[in-house]
Amino acid sequence: MTPSVSDILVGNFLCMAEPGPPEQQGEFMAGKVAVVALLSLLAAQEAERGAAARVTENAAIREVLSEATADYALSADWPADPAELTIGGIDRVNAALRLALIGLHEAVEARGDAVRHGRILRLYAQMAELRRLDLPPLPGR
Repeated sequence: MTPSVSDILVGNFLCMAEPGPPEQQGEFMAGKVAVVALLSLLAAQEAERGAAARVTENAAIREVLSEATADYALSADWPADPAELTIGGIDRVNAALRLALIGLHEAVEARGDAVRHGRILRLYAQMAELRRLDLPPLPGR
């Protein structure tokens, strides 16, 4: 399971809403706060650029699928991005597109289509870059 931004923020809230017992103070509490802070930073990055990354990714997947439609007898009725551009709505479309891409990739590998295989691998790299989250530098470095 990949948690959503809202899942992470709710978890952060629940983690920090009530103070822990005395034995959870000191270094344990400092570590807990550091983890919540890091998760909040990553969630903020995802909230800022997540929708745009998914819309771009969905368009790129559709392009690869469209290019392969004739050669691999693919259906061209992939879902459109939803009218309400929520992360959840876009993710549902993204999941369907990724399943179609996985099916295409399996067919490409079975056929030994090196050119299209390279195109799909470049798409995977582009998708990873779109979803990249940046960790902060370590303190003191």
